[in-house]
Amino acid sequence: MSFGGPQWPQEPQQQGQQGQQGYGQPQGYGYPPPQPGPAYGQQPQQHGYGYPPPQDPFAGGPGGPGGPGDGTPDWGALAEASEAGSRRKRRLLVAGGVVATLAVGALVATAVVVTNKKNDEARNGDPTPTGSVTATASPTPAPTFSSVAPPPPPDPKDYITDPKKDTAPLTAEGLFPGTKLTMFGRPYKKGATSASKDCASVTTGGLGSVLQKNGCERVLRATYVKDGVAITVGVAVFPSEKAALAAKKQATGGIAPLAGKGVGTFCHATVCLRRANSVGRYAYFTQAGFANGKKVTTKDKPVFQASDDLGTFVFNQIYARGKSQAKAAAANGQN
Repeated sequence: MSFGGPQWPQEPQQQGQQGQQGYGQPQGYGYPPPQPGPAYGQQPQQHGYGYPPPQDPFAGGPGGPGGPGDGTPDWGALAEASEAGSRRKRRLLVAGGVVATLAVGALVATAVVVTNKKNDEARNGDPTPTGSVTATASPTPAPTFSSVAPPPPPDPKDYITDPKKDTAPLTAEGLFPGTKLTMFGRPYKKGATSASKDCASVTTGGLGSVLQKNGCERVLRATYVKDGVAITVGVAVFPSEKAALAAKKQATGGIAPLAGKGVGTFCHATVCLRRANSVGRYAYFTQAGFANGKKVTTKDKPVFQASDDLGTFVFNQIYARGKSQAKAAAANGQN
């Protein structure tokens, strides 16, 4: 069915066919049958308000085809009417399509906004109130640190230099522990040990007077032997580093050899190797020679090596004493 216009007849109707209403005119589909005139004694039919009375599409104009007395339909008029209806239908379809497109676009835009909002909430978690961010009046203060540096750890040398700090017990057995020592893979057997406050009594030559003059407090000794070489090492304790250094520089004579515990007398009326050194308030001396009394020469490497080993051992022992006291002082919060 064409919307808004008259229908084309399915097939023309001939005059005289039964079932026709109205004189000489076929019935138009969708319209009431045309009435050429009111019947005798009837009033003319009134039509609805605002609409023209229906026209008979088969009625022709006067003097032309389909005119009075002519049963042929006005095909030109019918074609124009159908074309006008088609144009109105196309305009309505175009307008409807535009409206539908706008409606779909609005729905898509709404769906995109809602989807984006949900995605934002999914990324950020539950929606939280937002507020404006303003700069603070002043920058956040940086952490501050004390300009006072912590005190340095105690120096071990202080504890073998200052008598007020060097207060740990000092004995011959503590300074020369065990029954032997090994230096650089070379073992030395320990002999006798001794400790004396009469510093001059354990020296030979002019060393005694040097020790006394510089304030020697005591001397600790020990003897070691290896392969026919005997070495006595003596450690003299002084009231200050300065006094110990002076005794080393002024040294003459030597420490007296200490016999005993399997070691016989040595370095009497012969030539032996004597050395002197100091660290902190301690001065140490060595006297090395052959146990059989043989004179030592510059070619006797074992004697020189033994003297070096015992001197290194004593230095390490004195320094270890300082480290031990410094560590104890640090643990107690002292310097």
